Amino acid sequence: MLAAGATRLIAVERDERCLAALAEIAAAHPGRLEIVPGDALAVTVHELGAPPRRIVANLPYNISTALLVQWLAHSDAFAGMILMFQKEVAGRLFAAPGTAAYGRLSVATQWRMEARRLFDIDPRAFTPPPKIVSTVVELIPRATPLAPADPVALERVVAAAFGQRRKMLRASLRALGGDAVALLAEAGIAPTRRAEELSIGEFCALARAFVVRGDATGPRAGV
Repeated sequence: MLAAGATRLIAVERDERCLAALAEIAAAHPGRLEIVPGDALAVTVHELGAPPRRIVANLPYNISTALLVQWLAHSDAFAGMILMFQKEVAGRLFAAPGTAAYGRLSVATQWRMEARRLFDIDPRAFTPPPKIVSTVVELIPRATPLAPADPVALERVVAAAFGQRRKMLRASLRALGGDAVALLAEAGIAPTRRAEELSIGEFCALARAFVVRGDATGPRAGV
């Protein structure tokens, strides 16, 4: 990236074995590479330089979802992201309603981002080669979310719906408390439908109805 002309890079790295190599690269490009030793999960957006920020990362697969969810919550702080995921996880980012891969991560990503698959990477590109295929994706923040919704309410509704994805919404949304059938009626959604059938716009309608009902409080749901 430095050779391609990047004027400033901030490298977050927790593996001490890599820090010496990064230091050599920084010395070869004075003032252009800043090294932040530590866990990316503990690094705040404000530690990643001034906007416009772009994240380019080969994500550790065991924390890739947690990192993405953390960054999605601050999507307006980024100009874009180029990220590498396990192919199965990448598929969840693009998944459409009615497919097995469609779920909480699909809604969270597509609500805030335009997602584009760039290319797959064969396991033989790595040493040692993993047993999985990797996929590089591009995420560009939307100017406004796909549909109006309070983010906390949307997270809670989506978490409840997909928490029991095989059940009809009239049953799965009981986890929110209150009358699930009335909530669905207010959002204009049939109570016999299931989570994987709903569009992101319909989830947003549920979230708005949830807020109107006055129940959209409590801790944020993870993805």
